[in-house]
Amino acid sequence: MVTRALINPLDVVKIRFQLQIERVSYLHPEGKYRGLLQASRCILREEGLPAFWKGHFPAQLLSVCFGAVQFATFEFLTEAVHKSTPYDSQTAGIHLICGGLSACSATLVCQPLDTLRTRFAAQGEPKVYHNLRHAVSTMYRTSGPLSFYRGLAPTLVAVFPYAGLQFFFYRLFGQLLSKNSEAGNSGGNLRSLLCGSAAGVLSKTMTYPFDLFKKRLQVGGFEEARVQFGEIRHYRGFVDCMVQIGKEEGPRGFFKGLSPSLVKAAFSTGFTFFWYELFLNAMKNLKEKQRTK
Repeated sequence: MVTRALINPLDVVKIRFQLQIERVSYLHPEGKYRGLLQASRCILREEGLPAFWKGHFPAQLLSVCFGAVQFATFEFLTEAVHKSTPYDSQTAGIHLICGGLSACSATLVCQPLDTLRTRFAAQGEPKVYHNLRHAVSTMYRTSGPLSFYRGLAPTLVAVFPYAGLQFFFYRLFGQLLSKNSEAGNSGGNLRSLLCGSAAGVLSKTMTYPFDLFKKRLQVGGFEEARVQFGEIRHYRGFVDCMVQIGKEEGPRGFFKGLSPSLVKAAFSTGFTFFWYELFLNAMKNLKEKQRTK
């Protein structure tokens, strides 16, 4: 929850970049947004400071639900590997597989919240959706229940390697740093932050285009809220979206919004693992104290 509150402005800017058909560049100013600072000033001037937290409530629900399902599933899978197979459940390779599978399960549960978060962040002023209840009822009435799962295909394709690589690199970097450091608990928490940040940046860079495809598909049927931002495109599905972007926007089009996304990934993944390890240690210490009483 704390991490999401801090990084939401970067998420809003990233989504605006991802949905812009025109090139995101200071050298080619035909698009509404041309860079991180320019876009931030533009959003602040036109929509006010609260605009950076558009969609924050569904995004907060998404973060909490996704994190809970992902980490619970991850712990369950690694424990199953430990008990049912001869493999070492603490190796980076096992974390790659278990991390990917846990993220897929969390995605299936939380995809509607992700779609709602994207649409709130994508809309300008005046708002099409006034609140979460209005958004849910409008989407259900106009597009049916499947509209909440727009972009599911590229999400599932991307989330397995993305989350799997997060856990893989996190474990790998943690093992490397542990060999070269004899730090105490505070050092362990710092390692969690550093390893998580590095893992987030690497995994996000390697899987970023799929996140862009997902965002483009999630705003399908939401064109009325996007008119003021520039050109609009309609996509028939995952493959059509990928082909159209490649033809019209070139290879660089697949990486629109990468810069704020990497800053966000560094903070979000780093702090996610940091808080996760911190709270786990706190609960373990509390449990040990209760046993000794």
